[in-house]
Amino acid sequence: MESAITAENPVLAEVIRSGFAESIHRGPVIGLGADGQPLLQAGTVHEPIFPRSSNKPLQAAAMVRCGLDLDGKLLALAAASHSGEDFHVAGVREILAGVGLTAEALQCPPGLPIDEQAMRALIRGGGQADRIHMNCSGKHAAMLATCVAAGWPTATYRDPAHPLQVEIRRTVERLAGQRATAVGVDGCGAPVFALPVSGVARAFRAMVLSDPGSAERRVADAMRMHPDWTSGSTRSERALMEAVPGLLLKSGAEGVQGFALADGRAGAFKIEDGAFRANPPVTVALLRALGAVDEPGVDAAALEQVGCVEVTGGGERVGEIRAVFVDS
Repeated sequence: MESAITAENPVLAEVIRSGFAESIHRGPVIGLGADGQPLLQAGTVHEPIFPRSSNKPLQAAAMVRCGLDLDGKLLALAAASHSGEDFHVAGVREILAGVGLTAEALQCPPGLPIDEQAMRALIRGGGQADRIHMNCSGKHAAMLATCVAAGWPTATYRDPAHPLQVEIRRTVERLAGQRATAVGVDGCGAPVFALPVSGVARAFRAMVLSDPGSAERRVADAMRMHPDWTSGSTRSERALMEAVPGLLLKSGAEGVQGFALADGRAGAFKIEDGAFRANPPVTVALLRALGAVDEPGVDAAALEQVGCVEVTGGGERVGEIRAVFVDS
C-alpha cells in the first residue's frame, strides 16, 4: 500500500507563537459540494490512509444491517470514541447486558477515560485502566451484540475473516464507492480498512443522504441527536455538531476527520503527523469553505470558539493554531 504521507501534501495548519510560525501540519484535504463534486482539494486525496475511528459510523451502519437492535443514545455509542464518562460506561454495560454478556467479553485493550475529570474520579476511587473505559468499548460491545443477534461466534469477532468483519468491509467499500486497499489492526484491536480522504468524504455523504429508516440514516440521525454520546461532554466534536444543525462528524486517531452536512456537502482530511491539535481549526475552516457558516441556525460564535486553539506562554495567550488552505 502506498502512503498518503508525502511531501506533496500542503500545509493545512500553522502553529503561531509570538508571531513566529514554529510548527506546521501538512496533509490531504477535500471538500465536496452538495452534488458530490469536489469544491476544493489539495494534496494526495486519492491515496489511502487508515481513517481509524472515522470509520466507526460506517461500521455501525453495517452492524445495524446485520441485526444490531439499538437506537438513540446506544446506537450513537456504537459509533463512538467516547470519553469514558459515567453515562458512557453505563451505556456500554447496557448494550452488553441486552444480549446476556458482561465486560469480560470485550476484546478492546484496557484504557483510562479520555475525559480528565472522569479519569481522576476513577483513579481516586481506586480504579484503573480497564476495557469498559477504553474509548472504543461502545463499538466493541455493539460488535458483540451484533454477533449474538446474527448467531455468529463472539470469541473471534475481531478476526478480519469473521462474518461480521466481512460485512463491515463490504459496507465500508459500498459507502466509500471503492475498494479498501489494505486491512490493518486499529488501536482497539478491530480491523481498520484503508481509504483515501476522498473515499471518507463520499462515505459520510452517503450516510446523510441515505433513505430515512435505512441503517446508514439511523446511525447518522442517532449521532447527530446525541453528539455527547459519540464523543463526550467537553469534546470539540460535540461542540461542532451542536453548532451546525444536521452535521455528522467523526474524528479518528492520527489526525483524521470526516463529516457531512445534511444536504450532502462533505469533507475529510488527514493531518500527516497525526497531531489532533490541528483538527478543530482545520475542520472549522473547511466548514467555512463549504459555506456551512452561512446556514440558518448555525452558531457562528461557537464555531469561532472551537476553531480558536490557543498557544500559551507563561500562562497567557501568545498565539494560535490557525488553518491554512492551498487551492488545488
